[in-house]
Amino acid sequence: MDKQTYLRVMEHRLMSRSIDRRQFMRGVLTTGLTVAAASTWADRVEAATPKKGGVLTAGLGHGATSDTLDPGLLAAGFLIPLGIAMNGYLTEIDANNTVQPSLAESWEVSGDAAVWRFKLRQGAEFHNGKTITADDVVASVNHHRGDKTTSAAAPLMAGIKDIRVDGSDVVVFELEAGNADFPAALSDYHIAIMPAVDGKMDWQSGIGAGAYRLDEFDPGVAAKLSRHANYWTDAAGHVDEWRLLVLLDTNARMTAALTGDVDVADKIDVKTAGRLAGNPNLNVHSVAGTQHYSFPMLTDRAPFNDNNIRQAIKWAIDRDELVEKILFGYGSVGNDHPIGSGQTYFNADLEQKTLDPDKAKFFLKQAGLDSLDVELSASDAAFPGAIDAALLIQNSAAKCGINVKVVREPNDGYWSDVWLKKPWCASYWAGRPVEDLMFSLAFKSGVSWNESLWSHEKFDSLLVEARAELDPEKRRGMYGEMQDIVSNEGGVAIPMFASYVFATRPSVGTPEVMGSNLDLDGSSFMQRWWKES
Repeated sequence: MDKQTYLRVMEHRLMSRSIDRRQFMRGVLTTGLTVAAASTWADRVEAATPKKGGVLTAGLGHGATSDTLDPGLLAAGFLIPLGIAMNGYLTEIDANNTVQPSLAESWEVSGDAAVWRFKLRQGAEFHNGKTITADDVVASVNHHRGDKTTSAAAPLMAGIKDIRVDGSDVVVFELEAGNADFPAALSDYHIAIMPAVDGKMDWQSGIGAGAYRLDEFDPGVAAKLSRHANYWTDAAGHVDEWRLLVLLDTNARMTAALTGDVDVADKIDVKTAGRLAGNPNLNVHSVAGTQHYSFPMLTDRAPFNDNNIRQAIKWAIDRDELVEKILFGYGSVGNDHPIGSGQTYFNADLEQKTLDPDKAKFFLKQAGLDSLDVELSASDAAFPGAIDAALLIQNSAAKCGINVKVVREPNDGYWSDVWLKKPWCASYWAGRPVEDLMFSLAFKSGVSWNESLWSHEKFDSLLVEARAELDPEKRRGMYGEMQDIVSNEGGVAIPMFASYVFATRPSVGTPEVMGSNLDLDGSSFMQRWWKES
């Protein structure tokens, strides 16, 4: 074993507590490190080592009285981490955006990626002590299939032709076509594995298989969870009890963090992030990822059923100004598609849209107009600074002959009464770790989360082809063309990608690397974080 490998092994053993500090020091000193260097390294490793016990409270800028435990309907920053904490999944996305085994300990795939065999982890059980079986998996996945399903994850499971049990611990998925990203699809937070009752998923009981069991749930107000003592791994679920509070008002959430009423606060107002970072009782974290702020236009109604109008609006947005004045540098410009610059198949050759009054006016003329009057609905429930962003769009659009009336919507009920209902509104997406998941959930024709109600035959065809293609370069070309279509013909303006900015008290321990696929460490903060003594 070479020196670097040996040191990594010793570091892992200290973090997992299979050795103590003295044994660690004795081991690494044999590699030639000085006592001072070895001691400093030990301090760093021990500081990042999760501790067990304690109670922590998180204040979250999401939640509504209409919230439900139905995993197919999980959405936004309260229900998503709640679902991930209380539920088990066949696979999971780690902090490096890599698919890892979870309730499925392993899987095999046919050469054409159309048949997948998942072997369940032995000894894994639900919160009521029932062993997880292949029948539970089948019932749970079927919850998201069929014409009658209401699940937002239906498009991810639509390609399953058959699902069957092979013994008590193997589930076989036969797909209509190959899907190289199928294990990633099964990690989606909707695809929870819950007990089967009479062949159907029993989500109503609130019995999951995650690191935490749900003790209390008051929709739109709060939730309380306690550690699942028999969770299949000791590497997750360190805090004895988590309390989640719905704090929609940004100022109230920040005040609660400053006073210590909560230990964790999401969706920091980036205008004050610098000042908050100077407070010794707060740690401000910024994680760049796939989160993007969007402005969907409903393409089934005028004037947004005309792509010339949509293009005019996209060229009437000053993206640099939004990044400067809304994100305060905590992000980057977007190009009206949801694929981030750090993702595998990002199209770097696509022309970047900027504020261009001449192009905006050109597209207006193509639509037969000299000017345009439209309304833009916004609320800070969509994202911090959404109203200010709408006002900036109003100002830049005015230079292009587009008169935007900003409608300030209430925070409460925004996602039920405005999103998918008002013709043009503010929205946000956490994004997804792979391109297929994002496109399938939000841009495929007819899916429930297609927030602009957009439909494009060529895009839908490419989506299926790219999913089944195993050649990386061919996939790159397909996903690149899809980004072009969405950017220049789609119904959503995506002017900026926003870093996740959140705060923790010194009472919270966090790992060195945090997930970037969702807010708050991939929405897995309850599993990954711990309470400092």
